[in-house]
Amino acid sequence: MSHHDSPPPASIHVAGIGNALVDVLASAPEELIDELGLVKGAMGLVDADRSAEIYDHMGPGTEISGGSVANSMVGVASFGGRSHYLGKVRQDQLGEVFVHDIRANGVGFTTSLATDGPATGSCLILVTPDAQRTMNTHLGAAVHFGPDDVDPAVVTDTEVLFLEGYLFDPPAAQEAFKVAARLARDAGRKVAVTLSDPFCVERHRAAFVDLVDHHVDVVVANRDELCSLYETDDINEAHRIVADRCPMAVVTHGPDGSFVLTGDQTVRVAAEPVANVVDTTGAGDQYAAGFFYGLATGLDLETCGRLGSIAAAEVISHLGARPQVSLAELAAPALAGRNQG
Repeated sequence: MSHHDSPPPASIHVAGIGNALVDVLASAPEELIDELGLVKGAMGLVDADRSAEIYDHMGPGTEISGGSVANSMVGVASFGGRSHYLGKVRQDQLGEVFVHDIRANGVGFTTSLATDGPATGSCLILVTPDAQRTMNTHLGAAVHFGPDDVDPAVVTDTEVLFLEGYLFDPPAAQEAFKVAARLARDAGRKVAVTLSDPFCVERHRAAFVDLVDHHVDVVVANRDELCSLYETDDINEAHRIVADRCPMAVVTHGPDGSFVLTGDQTVRVAAEPVANVVDTTGAGDQYAAGFFYGLATGLDLETCGRLGSIAAAEVISHLGARPQVSLAELAAPALAGRNQG
């Protein structure tokens, strides 16, 4: 790898690659979860027919452009950062919703729309009264994101390239990740991956371990995902292993805050207090938005973690995976008097 000492500043703070999906969110009674035979609180992949069946049983919903890393890119924009998103949608009604919505949120989007093949992907999210979310994802067009969709101009001109673990399900995407990571690192940029979901890690453990060991600079995970990656029930053991194998790890522990681990230091970050947790959708996505916005603008790790906590606290206080107020304004007190990189 030809890492330059200091590459020229990038014009994008954070660029993300992920499953481009339209989220359909609706409140659901506990009974509906049982009736549909869903695993509460988990993300399941469904085919087009099953997706249609679940959709038919859902109450009135809200449709917005979604996908985990797409949500993170919206968060970066809300902090005042420059973000860009790469993901595949079909040229159909939901595809138009996706493109318009993500651009309206201030995120760059230039991936060409598919003119044939499966419809735009969707994620049907049932939110039960306990604020748990049960997600049913039909990947649709998103699975056709491949190496040809990796725009070299974008991935070499971003401070941080953020890869979504969920995109690991289709094989073409795994190849696209490696292409994108290589381009970005050769240009002296940082590459990060989120593990996304413990089941996702179980499906692709060897590929994830390889990615973390050899292709990325930062791994983001919650404690369940990290324990799954290294097949241990002991989070401290998982912390030790990841600190040894990846230059930086960011591990979220829900209400217990988060840890940023590098070769030589462990930074403990407290969670921000939240008066009323309404819906946990997007907490990890927005934590990542704050953390990587901080990293891309040269802030210290503690402040990066603090921005992540602020963003996560905002998003779990209401329905939906996107900030409803300016994260830049929420973060202003935390950033006051700090040197903006």
